[in-house]
Amino acid sequence: MSFARPRGLGSRTSLALIFTLAVIAMLAAMLPSALTGTASAASKKKRKPASVKVMSRNLYLGADLGPAVAATSLTDFVTKNGQVVRDVDANNFPVRAKGLAAEILKKSPDVVGLQEAAMWRTGDPNLDAALGGPKTATTVRYDYIKSLMGRLNKRKKHYRVAISNDQFDFEAPADFDNDPGTGPFGGEINGRLTMRDALLIKVGTGIKVKNVKGSHFSTLYQPVISGVPVTVQRGWVRADVKIGKAPWLRFVDTHLESFGDPTIREAQAKELVAKHGPATGRLPVILIGDLNSDHKTTPGPDALAYNALLRAGLRERTRTMPHTCCIASGILTDNFGSLGDFTESIDHVMTDAPKRIKLKSASVTGRVPRNGFWDSDHAGMFSRLLVKR
Repeated sequence: MSFARPRGLGSRTSLALIFTLAVIAMLAAMLPSALTGTASAASKKKRKPASVKVMSRNLYLGADLGPAVAATSLTDFVTKNGQVVRDVDANNFPVRAKGLAAEILKKSPDVVGLQEAAMWRTGDPNLDAALGGPKTATTVRYDYIKSLMGRLNKRKKHYRVAISNDQFDFEAPADFDNDPGTGPFGGEINGRLTMRDALLIKVGTGIKVKNVKGSHFSTLYQPVISGVPVTVQRGWVRADVKIGKAPWLRFVDTHLESFGDPTIREAQAKELVAKHGPATGRLPVILIGDLNSDHKTTPGPDALAYNALLRAGLRERTRTMPHTCCIASGILTDNFGSLGDFTESIDHVMTDAPKRIKLKSASVTGRVPRNGFWDSDHAGMFSRLLVKR
């Protein structure tokens, strides 16, 4: 009996078949990792930049301080202070807060930087505080932050204060009743102004905040008013914020000096971006503020501060038109001022990391009076940024 040899085991056809099967097995083994790599690449490609909404809002302290700063005598100073307090009353911040809150709620920014978030207090007349003694005016007349937050959160809590930092804090007699026959040098009350910067954070959106801090500049304007030297404190507030899917970002809000030599403002800008300055660090920086400087609309020495920030690597993330500054009248009722008064763009949102943070869109708010008032002597600046993840 003979046994037949299994068919094909020794043929060329069988060898080709075995080789083909081996190749298929090898490809099958490689397929999952190849697919994973493709999926990972596709996933990475589909990761869109995160959207971050930012607003800068100068609230206007309520009066023009220029005449008081330029007073020629102590009596003249007290008289001008009286006009300041009367103007603050006339500019009625509780009413203006309605319009300001409406601006913010309509745009719904994740972070709002406030400047000139004033607190006004009054007390019995004395010269001690103006001469460097203890401050005694404690009766709150207006608290701009409290009034604004009350309007923002009237029906639902939309915003919280991450940080508020006191800046210029000055108290002096004021001839409020415009009768020079009462009080020291004609002042029957003391008026006290505390300037503040603040950062507001939107609530209910999973936003995280850490490393909150505020401080003052070392370079300051120091006028001599009626023979008395006065230091005008300015500074900044800062917070590291994580908004949704965006990476951690460092937000800095500031108000650079309005008066005096423009080199004071320039020095303050340089402090922001100096080594270990508030607008530096390992996180991408978003600088918000009334910089009182611009490279186009404030030429000459007034551009120094803005140019210093540009040289440090910050880039504009707002619009230059329409302009945001400023109503020419110190009184903001709607029968004063016009759109023609807005001739400068000194309110800014700037960022470093220009390849990582781009401007998606920007708009200007508050250029129309409402409730019988302009919301502020400044317009508001809103920016929607795209941040690479």
